[in-house]
Amino acid sequence: MLDRSKTGYEFPPFQVEVEKGRLRLFAKAIGETNPVYFDETLAREAGYRSILMPPTFPFCLGREIPDPTDTLTLLNIDLASVLHGAQKFQFHAGICAGDILYGQKRIMDIYDKKNGALEFVEVKTDFRDREGQLLCEAVQTIIVKRKSPP
Repeated sequence: MLDRSKTGYEFPPFQVEVEKGRLRLFAKAIGETNPVYFDETLAREAGYRSILMPPTFPFCLGREIPDPTDTLTLLNIDLASVLHGAQKFQFHAGICAGDILYGQKRIMDIYDKKNGALEFVEVKTDFRDREGQLLCEAVQTIIVKRKSPP
């Protein structure tokens, strides 16, 4: 059984730069065709500061920390038992190449279903700009499959 007292736990804040080349590569990998994700000139003509960040890219930014498995480590979760449950993103402003983001990650909830056979961990990462304005909220749901309920 996961330690539910870790609900509300905040990980150390981190800083990450949104890099133009990575945005282009990611957009290509997901099959994006809108030029605002590739062409800086067209992105600027569309009103953006630079190439726009694709909507699911914050998941990648959340891995830009010293230990990208910190949640699993904190909760003593074996990677082999992990399933990807869900991810949600809420944007409050556009994020573009060259932006510096300040991330803060915390465990929002830990719960179980099927008499403990499945445990769920909801982790939220807030991304803010230098002035502290909230730009994006990214929520990830990790599912831990137990071989037998505890």
